[in-house]
Amino acid sequence: MKTGAPKKTPGQLPADWREAVLELYHQGGSDKEVKALILIWMGRFSNDLWDRWLKEEEDFSETIKRGRILSEAWWELKGRSNLNNKEFNATLWYMNMKNRFGWADSQKIDHTSGGEKINIKLVRG
Repeated sequence: MKTGAPKKTPGQLPADWREAVLELYHQGGSDKEVKALILIWMGRFSNDLWDRWLKEEEDFSETIKRGRILSEAWWELKGRSNLNNKEFNATLWYMNMKNRFGWADSQKIDHTSGGEKINIKLVRG
């Protein structure tokens, strides 16, 4: 028989947690900001608990996934709407997108073998 503290669930969050979390993401918020909000609500909150909830709590996981879409869309809008703004720090925005959303510079792939082209023979049966 197991003893100890009961397993923490999103059911221990405020009733309007989904709306508050989605609103934070809708303003461009990050996972860290959402974690901080949950920490304030619960008094204690760990990265391990966050990971467990994402894996085991479908409602929580789906709320976070929807929120991440809202956040990335907010940041994309900031970049798109400032294309002609000379005061806009495009480098800072771009670095944020790379670090926060996994954007990457395109990379060329060398499809050769030791500098020699690969000869492919098709065999028809």
